Amino acid sequence: MKKIIKKIIRLVLSPFVLADYWRFKKLDTERRFALAVKDFYPQIKDKTIKTGFDRHYVYHTAWAARKIKATLPALHTDISSSLYFAGIVSAFVPVKFYDYRPADLQLNNLDCLSADLLKLPFTDNSVASLSCLHVVEHVGLGRYGEPLDPAGDLKAIAELKRVLAPGGNLFFVAPVSGQSRIEFNAHRIYTPDLIKEYFSGLELKEFALIPEKSGGLMINPDKSVWSKERYACGCFWFSKNNI
Repeated sequence: MKKIIKKIIRLVLSPFVLADYWRFKKLDTERRFALAVKDFYPQIKDKTIKTGFDRHYVYHTAWAARKIKATLPALHTDISSSLYFAGIVSAFVPVKFYDYRPADLQLNNLDCLSADLLKLPFTDNSVASLSCLHVVEHVGLGRYGEPLDPAGDLKAIAELKRVLAPGGNLFFVAPVSGQSRIEFNAHRIYTPDLIKEYFSGLELKEFALIPEKSGGLMINPDKSVWSKERYACGCFWFSKNNI
């Protein structure tokens, strides 16, 4: 009963939806579907000129998926990135997805397993194709129930570097701006130069920037561009030289 009352209140407070409801009911002479009060579910934010989207998550997953399609590994290993990303990439490359909180996702070509980013279950120099997208900035802040650790991100990065195979590819994504900071307990934000420093020893093959407010992927932008950003997204393609 409480749910029905809440729905009615939302509808009453949404005059445009209420008006549309009565117009629709008048037009609906065939009554093919039930149109009951208990099923009211008014949506009041979707009448927009353009379709909105999360710039970070649409662009960075599209960037990484294209890189994996271009490199076509025999197997791709992902650490805790978006499940949408893992699910889509598994359509053309076998994917093993590891998360601190394993997902009950069942698709062919996709294995969802458990792993701690601070202690990955792989031997040194063993993973040929690896991704960790929009993840490391959270490690150690306690947001997902993990232990608090100010150096959590550095430990996670060390693990990614350790397991990456010689000649292998690592696709890494994190928030970037002109000044590094922590927005507790959501995430850390890095400068691109800081990311490059943390991944020293690996070769940077590409840096792509997703500006915060407008525009698409910018490949290898100059510092004068990213230094003005406050919460952009940085996409880094690293490779480990043969030992």
